[in-house]
Amino acid sequence: MNIHEYQAKALLKGYGAPVAEGVAILKAEEAEAAAKSLPGPLYVVKSQIHAGGRGKGKFKELGPDAKGGVRLAFSIEEAKAHAKEMLGNTLVTAQTGEAGKQVNRLYIEDGADIARELYCSLLVDRSVGRVAFVVSTEGGMDIEAVAHDTPEKIHTIAIDPEAGVTAADVAAISKALELDGAAGEDAKSLFPLLYKAFNEKDMALLEINPLIVMKNGHLRVLDAKMSFDGNALFRHDDVKALRDETEEDAKEIEASKWDLAYVALDGNIGCMVNGAGLAMATMDIIKLYGKEPANFCDVGGGAGKEKVAAAFKIITADPKVEGILVNIFGGIMRCDVIAEGVVAAVQEVGLKVPLVVRLEGTNVELGKKILNESGLAITAADDLDDAAKKIVAAIQA
Repeated sequence: MNIHEYQAKALLKGYGAPVAEGVAILKAEEAEAAAKSLPGPLYVVKSQIHAGGRGKGKFKELGPDAKGGVRLAFSIEEAKAHAKEMLGNTLVTAQTGEAGKQVNRLYIEDGADIARELYCSLLVDRSVGRVAFVVSTEGGMDIEAVAHDTPEKIHTIAIDPEAGVTAADVAAISKALELDGAAGEDAKSLFPLLYKAFNEKDMALLEINPLIVMKNGHLRVLDAKMSFDGNALFRHDDVKALRDETEEDAKEIEASKWDLAYVALDGNIGCMVNGAGLAMATMDIIKLYGKEPANFCDVGGGAGKEKVAAAFKIITADPKVEGILVNIFGGIMRCDVIAEGVVAAVQEVGLKVPLVVRLEGTNVELGKKILNESGLAITAADDLDDAAKKIVAAIQA
């Protein structure tokens, strides 16, 4: 689960991190009061969407010469004008894709005098099985570009979970970021508290880009991105309360209610599979034959008829789907249960696109019998290769 920048900053502020004062707004007419509540005279008006690259993004409705999704305002009137122009419009960034995301809220923040911009993130480094700091002096940039062009400028410091962030760890991080003076002193409290927040809130990622050194020498968290381990959210009602469903795909929200592993993609062939590995193989073979999957959908090994029907309904609700491939290898999951779920869903919502079903494993003959006797326009396949060829041919017909 992801949250907005202003929510992430509020969470970090609760742990004692240095963040600027700011106010989140939902309506343009709230901008004046928000700006007046801040010290000024410089304000930063930030689009709040779940995507990076906001500053370089462009609003669909405003033309190529309009400013991006993060703007400086040198007066309250300018902050008001930015808010009026940005709210309700669609921001397109490198991470949103061409569709972009509608800006439904803004964060108006007090400006900062920046001397240096740094990069700092925490993540689970699976190569060593520990939480690690990933830092660079090249802040404010796409970290992927830094990794590609100057990988030697990225430093990883793994933290011993028994010891926590030690003085030696702080020294190593500070050296990598070239911190000294007041910033070096701030580092002694900042990096341990970031680690504490990451662990206590079961985060999957905490990214601060940029972490700035201000002209007065002190550190400040200028931007913050957080994502949380969905498997641990039951322990954090405060984090769950921060969820903004308007930033999520409606199909993914519905899938989560049924405990389905579902991710919306940009293709035109819907997939329903049991098992993550088989799902990946199914998507790969669809691409092999020249088409793109519309989703990743793993119904799991113990799904019942109702769960299968729910998955099928979610897939058919996607207007991009021109054909559906069901690929089931029945181990724990029985092929007859899959067949019953598919038939029930088709009978309820109808079948407006080609459907190819490949079944193998437990009760496969019974599953095929259910499909064959359903009276529905379902194409059977003998194996995965045969299934992929048939669904691609069907949507090209």
